[in-house]
Amino acid sequence: MNIMRPLTLAALTASLATPALADREQTIYLNPFVGFQLFDDKRDLSETATFGLGAEFRFHPNWAVEAVYSNADADRKYTDGNSDFKEYRLDGIYYLAGPDEAWNPYVSAGAGHADFGDDVLAVQTAGSDHEETRVNVGAGFRYNVSDSVSIRAELREFHGIDESTFDTQATLGLSFAFSRTLSEPEPMDADNDGVPDNRDQCPNTPAGVSVDNNGCERDDDGDGVANSQDQCPNTPAGASVNNRGCELDSDNDGVVNSQDQCPGTTAGAEVDDTGCEGVTETVETIELKVQFPTNSSVIADSYDSEIRRVADFMREYPETTVEIAGHSDSRGDAEYNRFLSQRRAEAVAARLTDALGISADRVDAVGYGEAEPVASNDTAAGRAENRRVEARIQVRR
Repeated sequence: MNIMRPLTLAALTASLATPALADREQTIYLNPFVGFQLFDDKRDLSETATFGLGAEFRFHPNWAVEAVYSNADADRKYTDGNSDFKEYRLDGIYYLAGPDEAWNPYVSAGAGHADFGDDVLAVQTAGSDHEETRVNVGAGFRYNVSDSVSIRAELREFHGIDESTFDTQATLGLSFAFSRTLSEPEPMDADNDGVPDNRDQCPNTPAGVSVDNNGCERDDDGDGVANSQDQCPNTPAGASVNNRGCELDSDNDGVVNSQDQCPGTTAGAEVDDTGCEGVTETVETIELKVQFPTNSSVIADSYDSEIRRVADFMREYPETTVEIAGHSDSRGDAEYNRFLSQRRAEAVAARLTDALGISADRVDAVGYGEAEPVASNDTAAGRAENRRVEARIQVRR
């Protein structure tokens, strides 16, 4: 067989090292096989043993191409004598598993040139040669015994184009693997930030800083100042900041703009936490024993006497104001808890101003939700304590 030499030379051009299957990137297999071939009745050939050799190049974990040579000495079915069958073909293979798996099932398709010897068709003239182009489809599996040896079995159907014939072949063989691992050069990363230069949108970032997928330094609070230069991390979204990442305080009263309810206060004036002149001090906190229906802010009339305690105190001390503070436990969505506690605080405030006659400019309602617990939310008793409404009596000094 002259085909053996070029196939062997092709295989030996691959690296002779055989690393573990998981490390393979390209593999050449030598695939000697034996088989049994069932010929179409038109060929006047009996079923016969077939021998062959394939050289397969697996260039991708799932894809390979294979050059195959096979031959057989087939007896005539209807007349005396035999015929020397030879075929050369090229197949494409798709593997359903990677080369690191023990079982590698596959499907295949290809085409080739077959020579059936002298007068293998009953309709042909004695002494003539018959050659034919055949296409094929097949399926099989490769079982990896070791890194370099595997067992291969397949079933293949052939269709002769010239004479519209159908032949079937089943084969079993050993495969010998010659593998190589391709190592690609490491991409350049001039600033050593872990992002290669070809997609680094922010070259020359400082050493050691944390960067995003584009190679740009992170800005976790989104204020436009990179983390390494941000002296005030976690500024509120949308707040105006200086070049140090700290929120602006335009009137220099010590209260940043986003929390300053009285911008433009006089320089040097004493202000409270809201940035307003004068300091508000809570002088009395009255816990109101007001119960609400589930997911409701409706107050029953039976709680008027509880709320009247606050009104009486404020009438006695007309210089005071009150913050009605609504609280919840931690069950449920935090934003919904804040919203519900705000509605409940507003309901108590409305009862103070409407039914009990306290001036609306002395009453404020704030829903704190689950932000200010007074007990553990891990127990039913603790959660009950946290579901409360407080009247915080305040005076401005």
